[in-house]
Amino acid sequence: MTPATHRARAPRTTHPAAPLDAETGAGTAQATGTDPATGASPAAVALAIGTATATGTGHAPCHHGELLQGVFLDAEGRRCAGLVTLPLAGPGSRADFVRRPGTPPEALTVVPADRGKAARAAGLAVTECARQVGLPPSGGQLRLTGDVPVGLGMGSSTSDVIAAVRAVADSYGLRLAPDAVARLAVRAERASDPLMLDARPVLFAQREGRTLEVLGPTLPPLVVVGCVLGGGAPVDTLALPVREATDADVQEYERLRTLLRRAIATGDVRLLGQVATASARRGQQTLNHPEFETLTAIARRSGAAGVQIAHSGAVAGVLFDPAAPGDLRHRVRACRHALNTHGIPTTRTFTTKELLDGPAHRRGDRPARPDTSRRPSRLPAL
Repeated sequence: MTPATHRARAPRTTHPAAPLDAETGAGTAQATGTDPATGASPAAVALAIGTATATGTGHAPCHHGELLQGVFLDAEGRRCAGLVTLPLAGPGSRADFVRRPGTPPEALTVVPADRGKAARAAGLAVTECARQVGLPPSGGQLRLTGDVPVGLGMGSSTSDVIAAVRAVADSYGLRLAPDAVARLAVRAERASDPLMLDARPVLFAQREGRTLEVLGPTLPPLVVVGCVLGGGAPVDTLALPVREATDADVQEYERLRTLLRRAIATGDVRLLGQVATASARRGQQTLNHPEFETLTAIARRSGAAGVQIAHSGAVAGVLFDPAAPGDLRHRVRACRHALNTHGIPTTRTFTTKELLDGPAHRRGDRPARPDTSRRPSRLPAL
């Protein structure tokens, strides 16, 4: 079983302070040289007792909406909201955390200042990590950079949250296990995407931060033509109407879950596309994208396996089987042309193989500066 945490590399120290006497609080080491009793440097001694400024970094990816989302049954037969995301190699968030021992934990700032969920996550992570290493929690500064578009349903807030948690843990010399990161992420933003896990397809309970089922080792090869619906306008997830799932709904979601499991096990892209399209169509009951029927019609005419959407955003994708007969390049070009002609802007064409081969080539993607505001944006086309 994977332990909750394990030691990461030693955190970097900056401006080391002299260690304090356990009883008087007075400094007992000079600014240079070594500790006479242990032979350790002042920086090492200060870090060990938590009086040195330490920095940590963290990264997290994003995703391209969902392949399946709905209400499912867990192992105990209890209803549980869950989703299966479509991973996307490339865009992501980076966090840098400067921990300042001796300052109160509420003295924690974030740059840019509007990343409230990431700030909450950092505060929760400070409390947890300080407890694990036996130090009092302290404040610090969290700095976020990244290139994940906001409001399109690509997990931008979760990416920030996970990067922040990982940066705080790194500053304590810890690496939190994925389930621990998931719990903190859900506490910070109420619902979390499974970006703290690897690229394996999982059914994830986004409001509880736990994996309901690992559907297989990896997704079958897919070519995805990305696009945005609604002109790329951001979607306020919390403002979406909540529809109570009926027994018939749960039965249908469980049927789609079984089909998706089979599609992944057999590498059946056509079946996977059918599941994703059915899930997207059910999502229309809440999202009501006016272009949805046009999107599915273009997918059929292009010989695609199906479509997928973000169930809480505007990003969508047309799914192609690269092993299907015919000229794949021609089908992809025809699909992109048809989407743009019908007012559905295309973004990037990517493959699930990129998840195994490394980050996608992102011509034109530019990381945001630390002070970049969270404005809605569209992914550049490839």
